[in-house]
Amino acid sequence: MTTPIAHKKPKARILLVDDHPVLRCGIAELVNSEDGLEVCGEAANMQEALTLVGKLKPDLAIIDVSLDGNNGIELMKTLSSRYASMPLLAYSMHDESIYAERALRAGAKGYVMKQADPEVLLSAIQQILKGKMYLSDRISEHLLGKLVGAGTSNAAIKSPIDKLSDRELEVLQMMGKGIGTAQIAERLCLSVKTIETYREHLKEKLNLSSGQELLRYAIELSLEQS
Repeated sequence: MTTPIAHKKPKARILLVDDHPVLRCGIAELVNSEDGLEVCGEAANMQEALTLVGKLKPDLAIIDVSLDGNNGIELMKTLSSRYASMPLLAYSMHDESIYAERALRAGAKGYVMKQADPEVLLSAIQQILKGKMYLSDRISEHLLGKLVGAGTSNAAIKSPIDKLSDRELEVLQMMGKGIGTAQIAERLCLSVKTIETYREHLKEKLNLSSGQELLRYAIELSLEQS
């Protein structure tokens, strides 16, 4: 009697979106070493990512929050609207207390900081592929606290950063990295006048009286996240 041939379950196909080639290489090696997972493609920016998603139809996309030229948050919003069934995992060096909620609102099913152990990233991938969400205990408590308005979470609710739109925060980030107004406008494909308007909005929302105070605030925020 012939023994039936056991068919191996197809590997889950993962798309990596990050503008650092060395980091992508490391993540790809990690993912490919895990049973049942394989990297099907890599993208360095928003346009490459959109093209590859349409072509490869991955089972999950790991997206860096900060991409060169385009915000990863904007990419998540676009992918969520076009490919609602494809799960997204935000992967970033930025503090989850600032960006995790924004990533979730943009459509991500989880948020992992790049400083986390490799096993954390693999665990997040597996959980999201099973239809679950992944957040660290720290950010889960933070978001729950904001929801119920309890304990020290009140401070988080009143944080000036929470008042900023995703684009305003992106402009603030770039300022903190020493990027000038004209260069920010070029990277974001916006006019200089529009960036100047964002700067005025930032001063108002952060209760700052001058451009120098805004620049100082941006630099301090950048240093905190580095």
